[in-house]
Amino acid sequence: MGDTDDFYDGDGTMESLPTSPEVTYNWVDITTDFFKHIQDLQLGELLHDGNLFGLFEAMSAIEMMDPKMDAGMLCNRGNPKPLNFQQAVMCGKLKIENLEPSEIIGIIDATVACIVSWLEGHSLAQTVFTNVYLHQPHSIIDKPLKAYCIAVYKLLDCIRDCINKAQVFEEEDFLPMGYGYRLGSNLQSGNTYDASLEVSEQKCISMLREQEEELNKKARSQEDEAELWAALAARIRFTRMFYQALLLITKRDSQSGADCVALLNGCSEMMKVIIKTASKGTQPLENSDSPNPMGFEPMINQRLLPPTFPRYTRIKPRAEALQYFDELVSRLRHAWKITSCTNFHTALDFFMEFSRQRACILSRSALQLLYLSPSPANTASMAQSNINSPQGQRPQHAFIEILRESIKSFVNPPVLNMKPGVGPNPAVREFVENFLVRCVRPFAVLVQVCGHNRARQRDKLALLLDDFAALQEEADSVDALVSGAGSPPRACFGTWVLYHVLRVMIAYLLSGLELELYSVHEYHYIFWYLYEFLYGWLVSALGRAEGLAGDRKDGKKAVRKKKRSRPYAREGLMCQVMQNMCGGYFKALVAFKLQGKIRQPQSEFDNEAVRYKHRFAPLSVLTPPQVHYLEFCEMTQPLQYENPVILYVAGCKHFQQARTFLETITTPDQEVTDLLKVAKTNFVVLKLLAGGHKKDSTTPPEFDFSVHRHFPIIKLV
Repeated sequence: MGDTDDFYDGDGTMESLPTSPEVTYNWVDITTDFFKHIQDLQLGELLHDGNLFGLFEAMSAIEMMDPKMDAGMLCNRGNPKPLNFQQAVMCGKLKIENLEPSEIIGIIDATVACIVSWLEGHSLAQTVFTNVYLHQPHSIIDKPLKAYCIAVYKLLDCIRDCINKAQVFEEEDFLPMGYGYRLGSNLQSGNTYDASLEVSEQKCISMLREQEEELNKKARSQEDEAELWAALAARIRFTRMFYQALLLITKRDSQSGADCVALLNGCSEMMKVIIKTASKGTQPLENSDSPNPMGFEPMINQRLLPPTFPRYTRIKPRAEALQYFDELVSRLRHAWKITSCTNFHTALDFFMEFSRQRACILSRSALQLLYLSPSPANTASMAQSNINSPQGQRPQHAFIEILRESIKSFVNPPVLNMKPGVGPNPAVREFVENFLVRCVRPFAVLVQVCGHNRARQRDKLALLLDDFAALQEEADSVDALVSGAGSPPRACFGTWVLYHVLRVMIAYLLSGLELELYSVHEYHYIFWYLYEFLYGWLVSALGRAEGLAGDRKDGKKAVRKKKRSRPYAREGLMCQVMQNMCGGYFKALVAFKLQGKIRQPQSEFDNEAVRYKHRFAPLSVLTPPQVHYLEFCEMTQPLQYENPVILYVAGCKHFQQARTFLETITTPDQEVTDLLKVAKTNFVVLKLLAGGHKKDSTTPPEFDFSVHRHFPIIKLV
């Protein structure tokens, strides 16, 4: 900038700064006193000083000084710098040829433990790719180890593809980031990758099969190490079959069923051998972060941190990891049974039952892909994008036909059974088809929600209820249009939607019990709502559906003389069981409240009307309309003046009725067995209370959910 006359530069003199008074600091050495006073603290305990050193300062200190919280903390702390693949090979810390079978077994088992840790939500870079061999698998000379490392790349890619397609994971379930590692066909080779090293699926399988044969030959020829070579062969064989099975799951076709089941059965057999020979491989050193003495460097990816709150990446112990894989194979074999569920209602029951088992992310994702191709998530997305397209331009979803058959089997509406050109005019048919198209997204999302972890399902069910509310209105319009003017509407479509709405509403409320979201003093209106309304409405909907379906069938001469079938008889019976269970809990809880056995919140901090509204808010948009708090008070007011003994007796009768229903089921499953145990126990407990047992005690009862996730055993303390 040039000089200008517009700026005043001063007169060239500088004034002296005023001298500040000298400050004297009275420093005190507290080192000795500090160590003296912390002797009574346990490891990890903090001294709390409310004025100077509070929780914020304490947590900041922990995070700043924890090496796992700061990726650079260990760099200059005396630990040797992590070696990459080439450096480790050059200094002799990493063998790439002439490995002992025990060393390869140790590396494979440790890698399996890392894969399991990844599947449990940890970062790929901090788990699987702490295996330095995976950084340059093509540089490995030892053939079995090289084939295995290449197969791990392919397997990781297949797993990630399966989980990404299903879209049923949250950040706590799975981290899909690859951190620059090229999974799939182009493997790492130094710092770059070479397209000429592309490994196809078939080539990978051939490499593994070739090594199986070589290892089995060694097992037969070298008697002194036969068990070691056989154990290594079992691991290579398991890897091959598991990879092939996952390929069939992600690319399912009608011919692959028997092959996939056979492969999974083979995996189970190999896993028995692997678990039995887990001690044959090299074992991790005591007090070491490394899952194996050779080949693993926990800090090699210390700067590739996941986009989540920093946490310690603890690799799964080998024994637990192998057991995890064994159970995973069993779950995948069970998931394949969904392919035989031709009816949507049966399939939905299967999804809900599978979800109750709290399966891992991979098996939940596989189930989604096995039922609907490419996945329910993709189907829902396509349906949403094409919902307003003209009828002739919409892509045909296979799911539409599944829903069509579901409606036909449930309520059998005449309009879906008529041949083209017969019956209602084209406008009515188009209206029905539009309704089916609009059903695709909510029902596909419902299937997808069943694949999420149990904690996330509740919020997603609440959001889904809004979609079903719109669907209910449209179903009523379809029923009115199809029935025609002047005739009462046959609520076929409305009944079908109502049935699913009620199931979602019930699942939403029960999930709060499973997730322990309700306080004990809230239990009474949760169980009341289920007892008085939802289960009763569901029984009514099933009865109406049976009547609607029966009306059509009774009109056919061929069926007239046959006994009417009741396809939903067992479901209706189970609904009555649940209704009676809820009735028993409700009356027992009111009696507990009257006797002062349930601790109530202090009135100045409590508003039951607000809590009630909050708990049932997602139900307010639906039909039947939500029962409001004032109605709840009016309906339950007489019980507030009832004798607790009479309420205990009434609760006894409910549990006895539930028990009677359950004992009529000729082929009880685990759910029936658990409910029977709960009903019997609670019947005895309420009978004791009705007889005056612990009448004067104000000790709160315990509600034990260990037998059943929704219906607790009442325990008197």
